Amino acid sequence: MRVLKFGGTSLANPERFSQAAKLIEQAHLEEQAAGVLSAPAKITNHLVALSEKAALNQPTDTHFNEAIEIFYNIINGLHAENNQFDLNGTKALIDAEFAQIKGLLEEIRQAGKVEDAVKATIDCRGEKLSIAMMKAWFEARGYSVHIVDPVKQLLAKGGYLESSVEIEESTKRVDAASIAKDKVVLMAGFTAGNEKGELVLLGRNGSDYSAACLAACLGASVCEIWTDVDGVYTCDPRLVPDARLLPTLSYREAMELSYFGAKVIHPRTIGPLLPQNIPCVIKNTGNPSAPGSIIDGNVKSEGLQVKGITNLDNLAMFNVSGPGMQGMVGMASRVFSAMSGAGISVILITQSSSEYSISFCVPVKSAEVAKTVLEAEFANELNEHQLEPIEVIKDLSIISVVGDGMKQAKGIAARFFSALAQANISIVAIAQGSSERSISAVVPQNKAIEAVKATHQALFNNKKIVDMFLVGVGGVGGELIEQVKRQKEYLAKKNVEIRVCAIANSNRMLLDENGLCLDDWKTDLENATQPSDFDVLLSFIKLHHVVNPVFVDCTSAESVAGLYARA
Repeated sequence: MRVLKFGGTSLANPERFSQAAKLIEQAHLEEQAAGVLSAPAKITNHLVALSEKAALNQPTDTHFNEAIEIFYNIINGLHAENNQFDLNGTKALIDAEFAQIKGLLEEIRQAGKVEDAVKATIDCRGEKLSIAMMKAWFEARGYSVHIVDPVKQLLAKGGYLESSVEIEESTKRVDAASIAKDKVVLMAGFTAGNEKGELVLLGRNGSDYSAACLAACLGASVCEIWTDVDGVYTCDPRLVPDARLLPTLSYREAMELSYFGAKVIHPRTIGPLLPQNIPCVIKNTGNPSAPGSIIDGNVKSEGLQVKGITNLDNLAMFNVSGPGMQGMVGMASRVFSAMSGAGISVILITQSSSEYSISFCVPVKSAEVAKTVLEAEFANELNEHQLEPIEVIKDLSIISVVGDGMKQAKGIAARFFSALAQANISIVAIAQGSSERSISAVVPQNKAIEAVKATHQALFNNKKIVDMFLVGVGGVGGELIEQVKRQKEYLAKKNVEIRVCAIANSNRMLLDENGLCLDDWKTDLENATQPSDFDVLLSFIKLHHVVNPVFVDCTSAESVAGLYARA
């Protein structure tokens, strides 16, 4: 049995939904398949907004109508592709679900608040309807379908909005042996049921985790996560265009990367797969022939010493310090018990060797509650000045370097921190796991992208990139540009690339963060519409997080020389 999970972008419209169906069908013909589906893209955002706005007695019609329209668009497209698709029956199911949602929204308006149990049952309707549409599609294709009801068959413990699946009991309930080999298996992601049989959610974006749980319950040969990228990259390819695709990762590397912000896989996905050594494959629905990334327990740390760089944003750091910390048994326990009691997740911890201070990071949305809880816990120590006032630093990010091979490698930390220093990025705190599988640095959030770029260049790229911003294109400036053009191949052999990102004269300016084409730069500059403006130039460098900018003045103007200090 192969388990295939499809995210919202893979189900966003009729064409993508049909492509996902074909991938499930292909897998089923080869080995039997189980499809786990998210809600189509944007649906969950609309559903979340519906309950939140109803609680505030705000209008909800726009979200309501746009959500229905997304479903109507998908089923109309599926029927156009296969006229055996039960358009009327599926539309009736969609209308019935939204009629229920409308009734719940009215109850929320009257109560003036939304209970977690009600919110859970609204937020998961997208997944439920994805399964209804996929079932209708396969039945139109002549297949028999077996539906795994996650509320009845996945036992979970926790709150209504964030629960964890009990694999052992769920395996008995799913009962893989009872599923006929000819049936296509389908299950809605994101949901499970508690001991009372009530619907609970597995956390936002928890459909990856759902798929892993089903794979464990079925003893699947593989769990495939189909998304909109080719696999797991060394860092976010949207931030670093030359990020590398990772063909293989170990379970623990994947867990570290996802925990510290890699968005391609949910942080809890690996847990259910690890005990049975079920491989997890990340693949692209839009490029199914690409090999993807394989995550399993048989990956060796050969090759790349560092596998990835991640950034986790929107964090606040707390610093609990003072003479009362030194040698006092149980202070750390009190700090983290207070956080646990308030239901606040602690993401990173570091302590000074003198025991004078403990620092830790939490999501910035939890910062106010965390501060209140800590001040209550240490009220006596604060009043008696055994502790200094609790320090809170907001707008931070964690940059993490992850790889099993780091344990044997020397100099990774030095290259990491040197890259941050050369990019002029201040480090607020440092933490390293005892496994030596990851090193993390806390940096200001407005420097996070530059930190990722600089670190990736230092660890994965032997090439030195210089981004040149040139003012003045007379005889000297023009000749400099021509020299850069002539020496491109020679510099490449030396692992150096000079990218001319800006050319400006007294009137006009050309800008390109990836480097201008220099083939016909004089004509391009004559036709430029951007006036020369030094403030625009500086803003451009900040906006695009240029790591290594070099300002070159080829003018004789004192006005330009007067800008050096600002540059």
